[in-house]
Amino acid sequence: MSHFSTLRTKITDAEILKSSLRDLGINVKTEADVRGYNGQRVRSDIVAILDGEYDLGWSRNADGSFDLIADLWGVAKKHNQTELINSINQKYAVNKTLSQVSRPGLQNANVQVVLQN
Repeated sequence: MSHFSTLRTKITDAEILKSSLRDLGINVKTEADVRGYNGQRVRSDIVAILDGEYDLGWSRNADGSFDLIADLWGVAKKHNQTELINSINQKYAVNKTLSQVSRPGLQNANVQVVLQN
């Protein structure tokens, strides 16, 4: 029986996800296995290599979004999974926003980004 859970996300940009994970000090692999309970593994497009025996993975859907795949019970043994996933999502949102406002054509735009905790 698999211990892996799959969660829908709003993440669509693989490069920004990878840079966001790296910004948080998390090692990243592409086209790699997500480690789970008792040596179980699931292949994912992007894998966040976590301390311990469990990882987080993201696999692209047909619509371009990514699903988060993880053995959440295992991740929770060593990490506060809610804080971890929230920090990844927040860093992704900030980096995605910054990438959008720096696109050509917006050089003269008056853009103000306000971040709140």
